[in-house]
Amino acid sequence: MKQHYEAFPHNDANFVPLSPLSFITRTVDLFPQRTSLIYGDKHYSWAESYARMRQLASALDRAGLGIGDTVSVIAANTPEMFEAHFGVPMAGCVLNTINTRLESETIAYILENSDCRLLITDTAFAPNVGPALAALPDDVRARIRVVDIRDPAMGDLPPLGNEDYEAFIAGGDPAYDWQMPADEWQALALGYTSGTSGRPKGVVYHHRGAYLMSMGTATGWPLPQHPTYLYVVPMFHCNGWCHVWTMTMMAATTVLIREISAEAIFGAIGTHKVTHFGGAPIVLSLLVNAPVEMRPQLDYKVRVFTAGAPPPAAILQKMTEMDFDVMQVYGLTETYGHVTQCVWREDWDDLSFDEQAYLQSWQGVSFPMHEGAAVMNTDTGELVPRDGETQGEIVLRGNAVMKGYYKDQAAT
Repeated sequence: MKQHYEAFPHNDANFVPLSPLSFITRTVDLFPQRTSLIYGDKHYSWAESYARMRQLASALDRAGLGIGDTVSVIAANTPEMFEAHFGVPMAGCVLNTINTRLESETIAYILENSDCRLLITDTAFAPNVGPALAALPDDVRARIRVVDIRDPAMGDLPPLGNEDYEAFIAGGDPAYDWQMPADEWQALALGYTSGTSGRPKGVVYHHRGAYLMSMGTATGWPLPQHPTYLYVVPMFHCNGWCHVWTMTMMAATTVLIREISAEAIFGAIGTHKVTHFGGAPIVLSLLVNAPVEMRPQLDYKVRVFTAGAPPPAAILQKMTEMDFDVMQVYGLTETYGHVTQCVWREDWDDLSFDEQAYLQSWQGVSFPMHEGAAVMNTDTGELVPRDGETQGEIVLRGNAVMKGYYKDQAAT
């Protein structure tokens, strides 16, 4: 009877709030000495990365930051950016990654609107970040502590703050006893839209959504254990499609590069035997148009997610001929990244390259973590026919949908 099935309340033994932070503890327990990150000549093990993440969390705690405080990061795809995706929420703070390509006025708006308490910024972006800080009202600027990432690859650039990242985390405890969130609905990250229709809006992610996004990505791609992932997607964009957390779950080796060029991408693939990466169609165009001698000789297929615009069928065909298996995906800042995909069907196997490429240039099937995607006629409220032609508004529902827009209930 119903009452007997409902007689069991959840407790600490049978219910744990979902959070992507749980991925790091499992991976470190199982594979502490496997390589977590490669950046230039730097190689980190999972044990080393975890210690640095805990140092960052501890340093934030000692700085008086905790649940509900915003920590902003303006950085390239470097180890510090990767570490922040764990270290910041380990302290209970909310991670706000800011687009490095924004002009100073928009950066200033985001720093103020997000209620930033501490800014970690790469000195390479000082030409825009410096004026942004200077443009802030005095009371806002006074509350923001600035920590500099000083990347030797970029030379000895002047600092913006009074301390650098390495000195800041050196004051933290590598054995810091951080706590999982008590509520999976707790804010994890804050990312801003591109602002194409006005001021950028702050999109709030929760721990549950990021956890399920990672699970759905791993099953929807699918990913093997221990992939080697090249981080081409900027981590400031939808938290790098949440692949930071996904790759940690899979105990991957993540290869980081600052420069997005055919030479850098092909070089990383050839040197480190990269198995997976994500990138916009323009990245694929760079690769197919690069000199043939630049391409590494592969005896395996590289799996690729592409999103941001519909990839031309001709580009997909050329990528296939180069031993790259490309899947088109689609998503928004508001959906943690990709939530629909093009799923290969066995009856496509015998089609010509041209026919396969044409079919791969379409997508619209929901990822496993997503409840549904449809196209609606905004005038009637009815769903349009699934004919690939009738236009309408895309509507999405599922666990990988934002909590809402920060300080903007009306837009939410």
